[in-house]
Amino acid sequence: MNPAPYHPACCSPLQDHWPLPQLMAGCQLLSCEFDPLLLQAADFQLAGIDQPKGVAKRQNEFLAGRLCARQALQQLTGDATVPAVGADRAPCWPSGVVGSISHGDGWAGAVVGRQADWRGLGLDIERLLSPARAQRLQASILTPAELQRLAQLPVEQQAWLVSLTFSLKESLFKALYPLVRQQFYFQDAELLGYDPAGFAELQLLRGLGPEWPAGSRCNGQFVQLGERVLSLVSIAS
Repeated sequence: MNPAPYHPACCSPLQDHWPLPQLMAGCQLLSCEFDPLLLQAADFQLAGIDQPKGVAKRQNEFLAGRLCARQALQQLTGDATVPAVGADRAPCWPSGVVGSISHGDGWAGAVVGRQADWRGLGLDIERLLSPARAQRLQASILTPAELQRLAQLPVEQQAWLVSLTFSLKESLFKALYPLVRQQFYFQDAELLGYDPAGFAELQLLRGLGPEWPAGSRCNGQFVQLGERVLSLVSIAS
């Protein structure tokens, strides 16, 4: 019997689950919690994952994200591949696979799917912003139309919406970037609407090539996990 692969103490056991409201055909989502204080010097070598430069937090979130991605790929394709880091810092997925990795606030996760089903997947996790921080950041995250809609909400709900918008736009970037290979920013897309069931619609305000003109729309979904919000934008093939 082959021994179980090494799993570092700085990462909780991998969780195979789908916390978002709508299951996406064929997709695998793996996640774990991580604690940089428990990271050991040998963890990368023992886990068979290249060690990045940076402080313990940066290293631990990278390790946790790659552990999730490797297991998700194992379950999807049968091949336990660790995605390399591309020149643009984005993960390099195996041929025929699309995916996304996210980490933050002690949580890491990866989602993968077959390219035959999905052209793009973008996953993002964010800690909910405090009201004071949301107030400081809202003008850089939200478009003028989004700011107008935000002002109509009770003050106690505004930080949550800024957090959600931030996460969904990050997910949109991760889903679209591999297709357009262009940088775009918070003001280049708009959250058109969302509902309590956890579904959202976004629209590009800036064209990203002939296939993605201004006005193009993408669907997203989200869920609140304690003090975090998790979002996913998916683009079907």
